[in-house]
Amino acid sequence: MDLGLRAGARTEVHEPADSEAKNVILLDTNALLWLQRRHKRAKPLDRHPGRLYISPANLLEIQLLTESGRVRAVGSASPRDLLGDERWTQDDPPSADWFDIALGIAWTRDTFDRLLVAHARLRRWRLATADSLILEHLDPSEYLAL
Repeated sequence: MDLGLRAGARTEVHEPADSEAKNVILLDTNALLWLQRRHKRAKPLDRHPGRLYISPANLLEIQLLTESGRVRAVGSASPRDLLGDERWTQDDPPSADWFDIALGIAWTRDTFDRLLVAHARLRRWRLATADSLILEHLDPSEYLAL
């Protein structure tokens, strides 16, 4: 998969009020890649009226997928180049709280699934994902299924 990444960086520390949190979506890595590539599976995100966020865990997962050859970047693009896309903002959750929540997620051995679910739960945001294991274990109020 080619990534077609753009340069720039936007990182934001933002915790919306509870009423605003309903309209905030954290992107699972599959959702981020689909949205970035304008894949048809990302259509619900194109129409989403709220804010979209990515996690530092997304960038690390994409880096590892690129290094293993499972995802192909375009040219010299790096996962950090995703930060320049105006469709989303990187959130910076407090790591002690984030990892404490991740410690309690025992239904998966996928480190990135744990981190992304924990990030979404910490912020009380929905997670946009197509991952069937995640969807099976989250309450419907915790996700946007793609």
